[in-house]
Amino acid sequence: MSAVVSAADQQTLSPLARLEALCDPGTLDVIRTEVMSARMGDKARAGDGVVGGAGLVDGRPVFCYAQDASYVGGSLGAAHAYTIVRVLELADRARAPVVGFVGSGGARMQEGVNALSGYARIFRQTVALSGLVPQISIISGLSAGGGAYSPALTDWVVMTEGASMFLTGPGVVRDALGEEVTADELGGYKVHEKNGVAHFYSRTDGDAALLARELLGYLPSHRDLQAPVLTSRAPGAEDPSAHVPADPRKVYDVRSVISGLADGGELLEVAPGWARNLVTAFVRIDGRTVGVIANQPRYLGGVLDAASSEKGARFVNQCNNFRIPLLVLVDTPGFMPGTRQEAAGVIRHGATFVHAFASATVPRITVILRKSFGGAHITMNSKDLGADYVFAWDSAEIGVMGAKPAVGIIHRRELAAADDPEATREELAELYAERHLRPQVAAAHGQIDELIEPRQTRARVAWALRTLEQAR
Repeated sequence: MSAVVSAADQQTLSPLARLEALCDPGTLDVIRTEVMSARMGDKARAGDGVVGGAGLVDGRPVFCYAQDASYVGGSLGAAHAYTIVRVLELADRARAPVVGFVGSGGARMQEGVNALSGYARIFRQTVALSGLVPQISIISGLSAGGGAYSPALTDWVVMTEGASMFLTGPGVVRDALGEEVTADELGGYKVHEKNGVAHFYSRTDGDAALLARELLGYLPSHRDLQAPVLTSRAPGAEDPSAHVPADPRKVYDVRSVISGLADGGELLEVAPGWARNLVTAFVRIDGRTVGVIANQPRYLGGVLDAASSEKGARFVNQCNNFRIPLLVLVDTPGFMPGTRQEAAGVIRHGATFVHAFASATVPRITVILRKSFGGAHITMNSKDLGADYVFAWDSAEIGVMGAKPAVGIIHRRELAAADDPEATREELAELYAERHLRPQVAAAHGQIDELIEPRQTRARVAWALRTLEQAR
């Protein structure tokens, strides 16, 4: 670990130090450190407010840049834009990831439309690289206007403490709306962790560099390459169901299940503060990267809604772009009902989630943990949606809906006429569950490939991944 990285407790590093913290010690080569600015008539510092570079992360090539907020507020002019575009073009040619440390007040007003054109070139090149090489943005200061759009076009966004990003700043908000708001209230991490703009939080610049290194370790350098394969390690628990209550009405943290399947019990959760009823994370199983999507009963009982569908679809598409196999852990009562969800476009977002799974070409494995009901059963990578393997714990329930609500619809008249409606409902519910919800019923109809005990889950998932890898 370099001296710069070990100084991760420093809140703010210089642009050059940020790039050194990202790269393996001694591997950073700086690109365009001194550029003549035609508009300013003198030698611009740090590439006209930005440092570009190329180096190695865990021995693999990476291209990077860091904006310098101390130079004209990190504002973007033509020469500044050229440096970033050059870094992106070189990454394209080298088939290597890009990491950008972003802190910019937006387009440089002194350069007018030339500054806007610079942002347009960055946007275009960023989109051209989308899905080809991983692109990570680290927000290390105030990022406004194009400085907010640019990272939003990349694959993953990390925000540091005190950083903020917004299209229009507090001054404009005050003048236009008469609303007094701070930069942090307008676009700090606590805002963007909940809306999905920011996927990770790091306290310092050094921590953010370490997080970017960790994330890159799960990813291939290019979509046509394989992600790094490490030595397999024992999972975090022998029994992934150890913290899962048998009562489907009781909640638990699905991350305990994920940890019980992952090498070393380790997972890198993506966007943990957004749509918390769905967990998206990277893990390794037998040393290989796997993208995990799991209902989270700890929040909203694990239901799917508009936000979680959007979150899930985005993660599925990212994994598919970079050929990362998917493991889907299902424990959901269905979709969230109500006027708010319909107004939020749950139909559209749910359809987008379905589309993402149905169009994915990477290996897809589903494990049903406790319950899988209704449209959410289909959406969460069901067999007929194209899952390669579907396993279910032997105590799972699978169907259109839970036994009691189903009985309430099917036997409405019988319950109304019963002397003891509640006792009758319980009796009918048990019968309905036995006939329609047991996983053996789904297995008999070909919807489940294998019923497994929780302790078998990791071994069966690892086997499934090996067979699918060999078939490719």
